Amino acid sequence: MTDDLTVLPRYAVRLPFELPLPAEFDPGRPETWPRVSGRMEYVGGRLLYMPPSGDERQAVTTDIVTELNEWRRQHTAFCVGGNEAGIMLGTDVRGADAAVWRRTDVLPLTGGFPRRPPILAVEVAGREDRLEASEQKARWYLDRGVEIVWIADPRTRTVTVLTRDGRNEYRAGQHLPAHPSLPALALRVDDLFSQLPPPA
Repeated sequence: MTDDLTVLPRYAVRLPFELPLPAEFDPGRPETWPRVSGRMEYVGGRLLYMPPSGDERQAVTTDIVTELNEWRRQHTAFCVGGNEAGIMLGTDVRGADAAVWRRTDVLPLTGGFPRRPPILAVEVAGREDRLEASEQKARWYLDRGVEIVWIADPRTRTVTVLTRDGRNEYRAGQHLPAHPSLPALALRVDDLFSQLPPPA
């Protein structure tokens, strides 16, 4: 039996799109997730799908992971994750564009999802992402023990930094302030968008 195929115009679909749960689905076991081209998260009992990232989001995510990993080479007590870094907190599984954990919170590596909150979670806003949705996801992280969240927006080349104490926005020419739990991690905003062409 083949599945029926329905073609809808892009404007008729609101993202993220909910997928049906496979019969053997176990959110804590990556091998039971559907094999699709795109990004998925399991939140509140719903399996949510987003299409693959566009070029701007890819470029900015790579810049951020590169900068974090350069910092990590000098701070070996930490571990950096990227590529939709899976994080399972409670029964939910989210994917961060980048994240930084204490090494002791992720070792030994198992091939599954880390079950401890990272210190830092990073979200890069794509063309399909509403900033309000990114901020809701940031609050989800903060409510579950993540200490700091960055939201990088390629369209405005800004980074919004959220903690339990508040929210600040940083622009070209500025540095993100170091957080007490991440010593000397004070990155230049410009370096996080270095692959984008100069602004018009």
